[in-house]
Amino acid sequence: MFTAFARAFKTPDLRKKLLFTLGIIVLYRLGAHVPAPGVDYAKVQQCIDQADSGGLLGLMQMFSGGALLQITIFALGIMPYITASIILQLLTVVIPRLEALKKEGQSGTAKITQYTRYLTVALAILQGTGLVATARSGALFQNCSVGDQIVADKSIFTTLVMVITMTAGTAAVMWLGELITDKGIGNGMSILMFISIAATFPGALWAIKESGKLADGWIEFGTVILIGFVMVALVVFVEQAQRRIPVQYAKRMIGRRSYGGTSTYIPLKVNQAGVIPVIFASSLLFIPSLIVQFSGSTAGWATWIQDHFVTGDHPYYIAVYFVLIVFFAFFYVAISFNPDEVADNMKKYGGFIPGIRAGRPTAEYLSYVLNRITWPGSLYLGLIALVPTMALAGFGGANQNFPFGGTSILIIVGVGLETVKQIESQLQQRNYEGFLR
Repeated sequence: MFTAFARAFKTPDLRKKLLFTLGIIVLYRLGAHVPAPGVDYAKVQQCIDQADSGGLLGLMQMFSGGALLQITIFALGIMPYITASIILQLLTVVIPRLEALKKEGQSGTAKITQYTRYLTVALAILQGTGLVATARSGALFQNCSVGDQIVADKSIFTTLVMVITMTAGTAAVMWLGELITDKGIGNGMSILMFISIAATFPGALWAIKESGKLADGWIEFGTVILIGFVMVALVVFVEQAQRRIPVQYAKRMIGRRSYGGTSTYIPLKVNQAGVIPVIFASSLLFIPSLIVQFSGSTAGWATWIQDHFVTGDHPYYIAVYFVLIVFFAFFYVAISFNPDEVADNMKKYGGFIPGIRAGRPTAEYLSYVLNRITWPGSLYLGLIALVPTMALAGFGGANQNFPFGGTSILIIVGVGLETVKQIESQLQQRNYEGFLR
């Protein structure tokens, strides 16, 4: 990995792309520390150490690089774009018009991207309004005595300015991500997501060291680092694992030329769903506690939810979380990979799987293989996502501060691997030595 980056900096055009990407990253991190207008920054810093960043709030805090609770201009971060992309991907299966656009190629993809941008802005307005309303009421920092003084001016004008600023910040983040994709290295949105998560690691690690009791916290600190290395190794191993379905293309004579006759394969990843099931399960599990929080009810059902689904270390929460991850893994794989469509395309171009008849038998075989490899993939996702909960037994407060959570590790390792692969592929294009050499 480090060798690839060293060689990339020696190549002029790649060095220019890498420096451009680093410049965008610096701008993004600067924007994550600029307070939104109307926010009392001193009181925010006073409350931020006492904040409870669990559930969906913790997920948004992670994707914003710690900017959410500081109520900065980039407070919403990349989360509205991620949500909009997931929604559009799900709607593509449901709405025939979007499905037709997806099949149109580059022009259709450009149109879906435009819809994603519009939806991102709409979601940013919605989430920004919710964040400002929560900050004004003092509910953002429930354990802080000055939580209701964060936004001193509670007028409609100030609220509108704050919402517009955060929405513009989200649009700027989206633009910065697209700039990286066009003129830098890697997928821009993934790079910004990577930076947002990595930015929270040093503070989280130091918080564990400060709260530790063995050898001034250094034993806990070292143990967490060791767990992190083991998890990274496990994630790299599983993320790279795939089942390769061999495909043979028959020879075809068109005029005097012979086409086809090649062998290739269909790569089916063990973790075909990526990190999406973990995000879905986390968001869904936060809804009951959100309902209780806004209803203010003290009835029996509200107390039961508070006891069983607010803290992540309760057995009910763990069991439901694990089952939801497994369910969403199968659900997302089912809507993102269509065996019938793959089988039809293979049949159209004269391809077949050795030993399997083309058409319907091929689709059934692909579906069978996909279901078999999704089981270990979904169980792996569930175990990785529960690491912070299991760490809670050994490290007090790990549910909030444990840096090597399943979602963060999956995203960091996945983005890192894809970026390094892209750098290596571009290096190979520029340093390829053919037969004439």
